[in-house]
Amino acid sequence: MKRRVPIVLSVALLGLLAGGPGVLAEAAAADAPATWRVDYYHTGGLGLEAFSLDRVVVEPLPWPGNPDGFVDHADTGTYRFRVESEDGAVYYARGFSSIYAEWESTPEAAERHRTFQESLRFPAPADPTQVPVEVVVDKRGPDGAFAEVWRTRVDPTNMFVDSSPPPRQKLLEIEQHGPSRDKVDVLLLGDGYTAEECAAKFPADARRLTDILFSYEPFHHRRDDFDIWGICPPAEESGISRPSTGVHRRSPVGATYDAFGSERYVLTFDNRAWRDIASWAPYELVEILANGKTYGGGGIYNLYATVAVDSDWAPYVFIHELGHHFAGLADEYYTSPVAYEAPVKVTEPWEPNVTAHLGGDDGELKWADLVTPGTPIPTPWPKETFEAKEKEIQARRKQIRAENRPESVMSSLFREERTFTTDLLGGAQYADAVGAFQGANYDAKAFYRPQIDCIMFSRDQVPFCSVCQRALERVIDLYTPGAD
Repeated sequence: MKRRVPIVLSVALLGLLAGGPGVLAEAAAADAPATWRVDYYHTGGLGLEAFSLDRVVVEPLPWPGNPDGFVDHADTGTYRFRVESEDGAVYYARGFSSIYAEWESTPEAAERHRTFQESLRFPAPADPTQVPVEVVVDKRGPDGAFAEVWRTRVDPTNMFVDSSPPPRQKLLEIEQHGPSRDKVDVLLLGDGYTAEECAAKFPADARRLTDILFSYEPFHHRRDDFDIWGICPPAEESGISRPSTGVHRRSPVGATYDAFGSERYVLTFDNRAWRDIASWAPYELVEILANGKTYGGGGIYNLYATVAVDSDWAPYVFIHELGHHFAGLADEYYTSPVAYEAPVKVTEPWEPNVTAHLGGDDGELKWADLVTPGTPIPTPWPKETFEAKEKEIQARRKQIRAENRPESVMSSLFREERTFTTDLLGGAQYADAVGAFQGANYDAKAFYRPQIDCIMFSRDQVPFCSVCQRALERVIDLYTPGAD
């Protein structure tokens, strides 16, 4: 034990010194633990799934999170990880999803192997007698239950633990409401911005999107529970990769369109790069601001979200994808093209805002307590009219892309779609009711959504539905001590 005590203390001190005067004062007052990160490789395909350790990292800043929220007991995520002491006590736990989990549902996974970089990030135990720790990854099976798939031991006395700070990044304070340990810390991470654009355009983009965030509930009335930060690593060229048009960029964060062959899907596969850059900010959430005009974005639960900041639809994409990342909300739409294969067997989704069960023998509807009195289950809506129009929209969308027409043409089509959907759904009999509306989660029949419209369903200028708002509030409460 004598060897462990000075090492843990030196790790914490490293984090304090690296954070700058403001972070130093805050962390010193809160006695914040160091931030540890396990980087690993996740390999699969052709019936294989394997994990292998890359490195154990000590990040330069102390842990920013609420000490009362180290263990999330909610049954969320495709995976979850647990940090356990040697006696099996769980010190930290989170559900999460991953790029690998999405890739596993694509046709490519049945044809070849691929490896993805992933990370697990958690606070170092404050008590040196609690280390080493076991980091355990569980995977959700077809029956919805979790089973262990990997574990690795983290010992801070190991000489290969990497405590070297990555290249320092300039941290921009977008909006601050108090100490990080008491707030939800959101990092807006720029990608594809030149040095000149980082100085002027990125701060303007970050503040514009911050204002959009707080125009939506529940973020609007919980604004004081958030701190917003920005980092913009300068890029050699403006913009990010878009392989379908022959555009390739070596941007610092590695964001790219065309993830899994889906032209609007923006992800980064360079986990090491963005994690090292982001380590210079306190964060629970990361939204990557991709410097581009073409419609695009993405969001993965407890990993990150992305948005193309100059698209006409950036406000919608920014909020929609944050819903995926922050609260594990499912897509409620089912007519737009996606990269994933339809499930062979329909099982109840873990996401809080979609269901395959309407009650009865299958169990109570998961949002039964929010259902508007007198609303029939399933709830009638103009589904056939909606689907006929969407079939036309998707055909025209495919043609626009095939002809490589300007982005303004696509935006015009989306505006037409929005006007139609707003009028149709807004005038429906149960437009304001919570019920169970057939069509969600990429399937026209198997799944149901709580309300006729929601920002997780359409591009209409509508809020999160009641069920989505409740899920978002739960996560805000997790990161804010003393929340009601």
